[in-house]
Amino acid sequence: MVFVRRTVLIVDDHAGFRVAARALLESDGRLDVVGEADNGADAIRATTRLHPDIVLLDIVLPDLDGFAVCESIMSDGSNPPAVVLISSRGPSSYRTRLSASPACGFLPKDELSAATLLALAR
Repeated sequence: MVFVRRTVLIVDDHAGFRVAARALLESDGRLDVVGEADNGADAIRATTRLHPDIVLLDIVLPDLDGFAVCESIMSDGSNPPAVVLISSRGPSSYRTRLSASPACGFLPKDELSAATLLALAR
């Protein structure tokens, strides 16, 4: 069976997390990280430029929060990517906002794996 690699944009203001997430996701063989951004404005521009299949998006960013970035990404275009929100905090910290978000899922950073990301981004 032939697997089609899905493309990912990683958005997080911590360079160390971006490096670790890239290595983890690409080592699986089903994901190709096509870009990184460290703030919301760059994430929106990179999504428009790169057209990733999946955006892995930190909720806490220095300029815009991940929820605002997600809204912008999802409203800009007819074929938006799957957006998976991430945080070092658990989902109970964001329960109300997560339920109202157009994101396809949420992952605590310490639970990130290619399999989990792909399952959420279907």
